[in-house]
Order: sequence, then structure tokens, then C-alpha cells
Amino acid sequence: MNARVGYTMPNTTNDSSPVAIIAGISGGIGSALAHQLHKKGFRIAGYARSEEKMRSALDGIPNPILVEADATNSTEVNQAFSEILEATGRVDTFINCIGSITLKSAHMISDDEWHRSIQLNLNTAFYGLRAAVKPMQKAGSGSIILISTVAACTGLPAHEAVSAAKASLHGLAQSAAASYASRGVRVNVVAPGMTETQMAKPILSSEQARKISQSMHPLGRIGQPEEVAALIAHLASDQATWITGQIFSIDGGLSTIHPRPKV
Repeated sequence: MNARVGYTMPNTTNDSSPVAIIAGISGGIGSALAHQLHKKGFRIAGYARSEEKMRSALDGIPNPILVEADATNSTEVNQAFSEILEATGRVDTFINCIGSITLKSAHMISDDEWHRSIQLNLNTAFYGLRAAVKPMQKAGSGSIILISTVAACTGLPAHEAVSAAKASLHGLAQSAAASYASRGVRVNVVAPGMTETQMAKPILSSEQARKISQSMHPLGRIGQPEEVAALIAHLASDQATWITGQIFSIDGGLSTIHPRPKV
């Protein structure tokens, strides 16, 4: 797939409103975040694989600037940023909302599944971060937020692939935070527990699996995309300009409250 513009690209370079670029903008957390940032006055931009899904997810947001691109392909990510920057003239925040879940123990994970987990959970974040810091450095400010998982913060069975990839993302974020702090660029991570998204649907569609997941979270329920998006939106805002290099868990207590309720 070659990156291509998914909408007519309005030129908004004379608009002084901040610009948010969201990778995976058509997903549950990505679309919830887009709507919240729009309400906060951000111009919304982003990229994902499907133009149709982006159109549907962003219904009600005027003039979003979107590019159809494969986030695991660095060339397409660079092209997406180039297209968006040409239209907006700036990028104030970048959020990577792309990920995957492989629920298998190590001895059952194939090489292809392992590499795919690294591609989706780590490479997408690195490609987006690398593209975002270039214009942010020139501007002397910016906020980058990478979405991780509770499985990178605490040991959960059968999460080896996603845990390894997202834990590497934590290292990426904290090192980048140190590298770019003096240039005004902040880098943070948000690590959700099980959240009611399309990606989680294969797990949560089973009533038994849903009950098990609910019982694992001490608050006794599954998180909602809007709850995770609210934390991300805060980190993207001017109210969080003294926060960088942090890993924020939002998981109903799963990563820190022990012992967990019995299933």
C-alpha cells in the first residue's frame, strides 16, 4: 500500500490551532481521542489503513486531515507526516494508538506471530515518534504519547509477545524523553488494562472470558475508550507541560492491587 490522501486536504497553515496527529485514528481509543481533542480546540489529523473506517470513526469532526497508510511501513509513515505537515504547517502532538494482542504462551508463538507483534506494537510507535520529533524540535515544543498495555507493567500469563513489544516501547519512550527534553518535546506512555474496543472484541465476545477479565481488574469492570482517551488528551494539553518520561497505568487497579479477586 502506498500512502495516499484519504480526504481532500484543506490548507490550514494560517490556522493557529494546535494539530494532533493520531496513528490508528479509526480504532476505539484513537477515534474517542480524536473527538475529545477536537472539543479541546485541536485540528485533527491522522493515518490508518482504511479510508472508509476513518470516515465512519470521525463523523462529526469537520475537515479532518487524514492519510490512508500502513503504520508498519516507515516510508508510508514519513509520507503521511509530509502530507499532513504540508496542509497544516505544524504538529503539536503525536499519539500512537496502534497495537495487537496475541494470547499465547511463548512455546505456542510462531516466528510470524512474534515478528508481527513487534511490527504492530513497537515499530509503529518508533516510526511515528521519529517522524514527529523532527518538526517538534524545530518548533521547540511538542507532546508524544505512546499507547502500551498493562501487560507490559505486570506479569500476565500468555501475553509474552505483546508484553515484550510494549515493554520495549517503554524504554523507547523514556530514552526519547531524555533525548528531547532540552528541545521542548515531551514523551509519555499510557498503559491501559482491558478496554472495550474492536481489538478486544474477540476476547470479550465470550461471556466467560468477559467475566474473567472483569474479575482480574480490582474495580470489577472493563475500561471504556473514552476513559483512556481522557488521560491521553490531558497529557497532550498545555496542562501537562511539566510531565515527561512517565508510564501512566489506567487499568482499574490491575497492575498494582494484589491479591486480585478470585475468578
